[in-house]
Amino acid sequence: MEVVDSNLSISLAPNKTFGNPLAKPYQRESLMALTVLAPSWPVIIMFGLVANVINIVVFIKAGVKDNVTTLLFSLAVSDLTFLVLVTPNTCYWIISFYFESYIWPFHYRFVHTLFYWPAFTAYDLSAFISVSLGVMRCACVAMPLKFKAVFTKSRTIKWVLFLIVLAVSLRAPVLSIYSIEWKADPVTNVSKPYLKATNLEPMSRINDVMNRGFVICINYIVMISCVFILSFKLFEASRIRQNATANNLSPALSPDHQPSRQPKPTQGLVSRDLQVIKSVVLVCTIFVFSQLPYLIISLTRLINTEFNINESRLMKLFGIFSDVARTCAALNASINIFVYYNFNSRYRSVFLVMLSSEQKPKSNNFM
Repeated sequence: MEVVDSNLSISLAPNKTFGNPLAKPYQRESLMALTVLAPSWPVIIMFGLVANVINIVVFIKAGVKDNVTTLLFSLAVSDLTFLVLVTPNTCYWIISFYFESYIWPFHYRFVHTLFYWPAFTAYDLSAFISVSLGVMRCACVAMPLKFKAVFTKSRTIKWVLFLIVLAVSLRAPVLSIYSIEWKADPVTNVSKPYLKATNLEPMSRINDVMNRGFVICINYIVMISCVFILSFKLFEASRIRQNATANNLSPALSPDHQPSRQPKPTQGLVSRDLQVIKSVVLVCTIFVFSQLPYLIISLTRLINTEFNINESRLMKLFGIFSDVARTCAALNASINIFVYYNFNSRYRSVFLVMLSSEQKPKSNNFM
C-alpha cells in the first residue's frame, strides 16, 4: 500500500517547487481507482476515528482486566493513531485529484510525507498486536492449562510496550530520512520550510527488504496459521456440541439399560470462550484480507523494481493496487467495532448502557 518515497525525487514539475508535482502522473496511473475509491476515504476515516474512540471508551468502562481486552484496547489505540496520522496524506491525494491546479502555500511534503511513515509505524503496531492476539488465543485454546496463567495482564502490557519499540525500531530507517530546512521559493523569492530527504535511496531499500519483505511475510504466515487453527477448533467444538445435544434429546441405552456416556462438552470451551475465539478469528480474518493488496505490492516490488509510480510500464497497475490497499488499510482500522459488538457480550452491554445514558437527557427534554 505504501508508495516508496524514493519516487518523490523524480523531476515532474520543477517550476512548482511548492506546488503539486505528484498530481498529474498519479492521476494518469490510477485515474480509475481514484475516481471510484477516493470519495470513500473521508467517510471511512471519519467513521474509523469515531469507532475507535468508542472502542477505547467502552474498553475503559468495561475494565481492561485480561490479556484479550488489553490487546483489543491497544489495537483500538493503535488504529486510531494510524487514522489520525494518515489523514494528511489522504487529504493530499484527494486535493491533488480534484483540484489539480491547487498551489500549496507550503511545501507539499508536509502534507504528503511528514506523517506518512509515523502512520505506517502505527499500522505495523496494529499488525503486530493482531498477530499476538491470534497467537495467544491459539496457545490458550490448544494448551489451556499450560498457557492460561502465562498471558497475564501485566505481561501482556509489557509485551505491547515491546511491540511499540519493535515497530519504531523496524521503521527507523525511513523515520530518520527527513529533516526540516528552509528554501527560497523561486517564484516569490520567499524562504519557506521544506522537508529535506537524506539517504533516501538506501534507507528506502532497507525498508523494502525488511518491513515490506521479511516482516510482512512472517506476519501473514503466522496470521493465516492462527485463523486456520482457531477455525478448526470452532468447527470441532461446534461438532461436539451438536453431538451432545442430539444425545441429550434421544439418549442411547446400553445393553444393561444404562444410559451410555455422553461426549465431553466442547473440551473446556464454554460459550464465552467460543465468543472470544469467534471475535479473534474475525479480527484476524479482516487483517488477512486487508493486508493482501499490501502483500502483493511488497512481493512484486522486491521482484520487479519497476512496480512503482515512476514512468514505467507497470505504473498504472501500481497506482490501482496502491489505492485499493489504501482503502483496505483504512477499513482494517475502522470496522472492528462491528466484531466487538456482535461477539463480545461485555462490550455490547457497556456500549448499550452508554448509548442509553446519552439518550436519556434528550428524552427528558420532551417530558
